[in-house]
Amino acid sequence: MKVISTNIGDAVTFEWNGATEQTGIFKYPTSKALFLTKNDVKDDTVIDRVHHGGVHKACYLFSADYYDYWKQLYPELEWDWGMFGENLTVEGLDESKIRVGDIYKIGNALVQVSQPREPCYKLGIRFGTQKILKEFITHNHPGTYVKILEEGLVSAGDEFILVEQSRNTFTTQQFYELIFAKEKSKNLLELFMSNEAVPQYKKDRFKKYLS
Repeated sequence: MKVISTNIGDAVTFEWNGATEQTGIFKYPTSKALFLTKNDVKDDTVIDRVHHGGVHKACYLFSADYYDYWKQLYPELEWDWGMFGENLTVEGLDESKIRVGDIYKIGNALVQVSQPREPCYKLGIRFGTQKILKEFITHNHPGTYVKILEEGLVSAGDEFILVEQSRNTFTTQQFYELIFAKEKSKNLLELFMSNEAVPQYKKDRFKKYLS
């Protein structure tokens, strides 16, 4: 895997259900290296600190490999890296192969795969239609958030070096499928609950499915 683009954004104001809101999802490529901190990306905009940023969502990665798929669905948009609100656009990122808990060295930073991105209405704001949410879920390639184990700079062109692969085989894609599946797989639930890298608050929400 390799970083294709580093992306940051400013706050954008929009109207939603009669209220004025702001979002940081409008991210665009920057020529600068990004400094990944424990809670976010330095100089980036995070508006909703309840659902974005923080230890388990410090930096969002999305695969460059699927951009052509989305460009075909939305040819009218002005395309550039960062369209999905990702800080790092990554070539070769495959959610079906990346395990939750995998540790990578990128540039000077050490990161750990934590959880997939769950789309909200603000992705619809970026794309100009809320139908993108269902399409994003169905496509089953959500990208991934990472936890920052060691802060550091990451630049376009940096390669991902696998430092430690999780012994638990639970992948980012399986995590995503488990979230949206009406019938929760017992095998996936076992992997989910036994994976030390899965955030505890996520486990707490899924305990009801264990009985």
